[in-house]
Amino acid sequence: MKKLFLFVFVLICFISSAQKTDNRLQRQITELIKDFHGDIGIYVHDLKHNTIVGIHADTVFPTASIVKISILAGIMNKMQHGELDYHQRLLYTDSLYYSEGDDILSDFKDSSTIELSKVMMLMLTVSDNCASLWLQGLAGGGLTINALLDSLGYKNTRVNSRTPGRENYRSQYGWGQTTPREIATIMHDIIDKKIISPEACDKMLRLLGRQYWDEEALSQVPAGVFVADKNGALDANRNEVLYVNGKTPYIFSIFTKNNKDTNWHADNEAWVLTRKLSALLWKHFNKG
Repeated sequence: MKKLFLFVFVLICFISSAQKTDNRLQRQITELIKDFHGDIGIYVHDLKHNTIVGIHADTVFPTASIVKISILAGIMNKMQHGELDYHQRLLYTDSLYYSEGDDILSDFKDSSTIELSKVMMLMLTVSDNCASLWLQGLAGGGLTINALLDSLGYKNTRVNSRTPGRENYRSQYGWGQTTPREIATIMHDIIDKKIISPEACDKMLRLLGRQYWDEEALSQVPAGVFVADKNGALDANRNEVLYVNGKTPYIFSIFTKNNKDTNWHADNEAWVLTRKLSALLWKHFNKG
């Protein structure tokens, strides 16, 4: 009898703490995205009331530059174990040069030195790909980063590029892959100080709060509100994940793939939709 009582008590506690869907918000978002020309996945988590909205939230999408959150975790893990130091100076050589994109680090001269902290800033703030690939190597490479992600319980988030055994995944998803729900969960775990160490999470959150690319989802959040953000974009993919510490703190992610509109102007369909979604969520969580 006592065992039955204990079982029922635990079950009630579990049910009461389980996430519930915000049905009204789910309908609003479904209406907002119904005419989108491409594949879309969205996950929203109200951290105050523990309610969610998920639309294709467990579908795997290319990360584009959001893969850099995984690389960040890999670097922080090396720092935690004393293998790297945040302020150590690194030697840049021409072998690190990356020609694609408009990177700052690729303009460095051979044998220049730079602090690890500044390379991390370049990766996250301006999404410098040369810096990111350098850091991926310093973190031990894709295999080491993926093993860390797996050990932390993340089954869908992986680095593919320059990672032995993941060539087929790279051809399908590019540099990295994740799901809207899992990348939002990683952001939540950083906020809750569950990844590597509380000090590492604090550092990651501060770094993610220094975003140069602020014209999409970020543009719909008042400038005085703290936001941790990472976005990523390829021709047919436009993605963003952010934590908004407003009146009601929330996390949301939006991922798109196979987009019909591949232009790089502000009127890109996925970017317009991202701004509309962000505005809707800010209004929803800050009403009254």
